[in-house]
Amino acid sequence: MKRPLLSLGFSCCALAALSAHGAVAEDLPARKAGLWEMKVVKTGASSIPDVTMQHCTDETIDRDMTNSASPVAKDNCSKQDIHKTSTGYVGDSVCAFGGTSIAMHTEVVGDLNSTYTVLINSHSDKGPSGKPLDTTTKIEAKWLGACKPDQKPGDIVMPGGFKINVKGVDKLKGLLKSN
Repeated sequence: MKRPLLSLGFSCCALAALSAHGAVAEDLPARKAGLWEMKVVKTGASSIPDVTMQHCTDETIDRDMTNSASPVAKDNCSKQDIHKTSTGYVGDSVCAFGGTSIAMHTEVVGDLNSTYTVLINSHSDKGPSGKPLDTTTKIEAKWLGACKPDQKPGDIVMPGGFKINVKGVDKLKGLLKSN
């Protein structure tokens, strides 16, 4: 069964800086249920600021996020490989969105129960300026405990208190397909 790295970062970060994690091949485990703090740091020629968010999740949400993203990856990615390593997972993908080709190398390190780090090195053949763009995105995630009483699985709370639920990712998927 193929599973994109989306379940580890993309859905959460798709809302923050989402570099479409397109690597698949290995059946990835779900993260521990509860509230995760995720800090996204992006470097390179990017105007996207660092962001820290909180994501309330459970096994069903992690699996649903992956399943809803699979058609996008399947339709837009010519390469999607991920392999288990002694410290986590390593993946490589090549995807096209809106006429732009994006090659990514992703490393996931950690236990998905208390902490994990996702490092994504990407190369886009056409950035916002029309020139090639290389970026590095680092996602540092730590488990904080149970979700807050006003949260339900799938809720992502962004800086400033903006909240969205990942079940709306189907809308994002529709936007990506229309480009």
